Amino acid sequence: MSRYAQMVERLGGEREAALGAFLMLGDPDLGGSGRMLDAIVEGGADMVEVGIPFSDPVADGPVIQAAASRALKAGIRVSDCFDLLREFRRRHPAVPVGVLTYANIAVARGVERFFADSAAAGVDSILLADVPALEAEPFAERARAEGLDWVMIAAPNTPKPTLERIARLSSGYTYCVTRFGVTGARQELALAHEALMAELESLEAPPPVFGFGISGSEQVAAAVAAGAKGVIVGSALVALTTEADGERRIVEKVRSLKSATRSLATQDR
Repeated sequence: MSRYAQMVERLGGEREAALGAFLMLGDPDLGGSGRMLDAIVEGGADMVEVGIPFSDPVADGPVIQAAASRALKAGIRVSDCFDLLREFRRRHPAVPVGVLTYANIAVARGVERFFADSAAAGVDSILLADVPALEAEPFAERARAEGLDWVMIAAPNTPKPTLERIARLSSGYTYCVTRFGVTGARQELALAHEALMAELESLEAPPPVFGFGISGSEQVAAAVAAGAKGVIVGSALVALTTEADGERRIVEKVRSLKSATRSLATQDR
């Protein structure tokens, strides 16, 4: 059973959703990046999602773009990112780790090599944000060959044939966007995912995890109430990495967010 499957099974029994925390590898620097990753685990994140810095991150908002820029200016290479992931896996053997990046990163390294290096570093899943569903099959096959989960993105307006393809090709979890556009923290979150949740369930797609625009506890609770098996918070955490007391603030922020994933269990009491 994969780490994601173990996580979903454990949390489902406790009537809570998973909290995924995203950080950019190499930001603010190599040493600081490792400490920030440890901080999100200390805060209680159930799953860790990481970016590999890329010069043209079209799906990311200004906060994550700035983090990628800082890492690239610091000279962070893809090989450095895999070193960070290997070290993280050694310290945290049970925490699911997903890589969220772009196809050019994989293609530049060589797709087979990129997926093999990911598996060797202890990665559990790969999501290449700019790979369309119609072009995803070779990547999904390569992921399976390396024992990795291939994660795909779904939205409320995704056509049924595309959802069918997502259900067939993907594993680990389904990344469900909460709004259109790029990543970034938002104060308001309007969810209209009932039809999407029903369709994914009928297709037996991987568990839905909500992301894009989730930054606070109320939004986490709303996502859980809408049927999310997990949520991913990125920009709100990445913004703290440049603070003088960033590690402490990340621990506190993650603890607050994690408490909101227990909203269903709280309702049962």
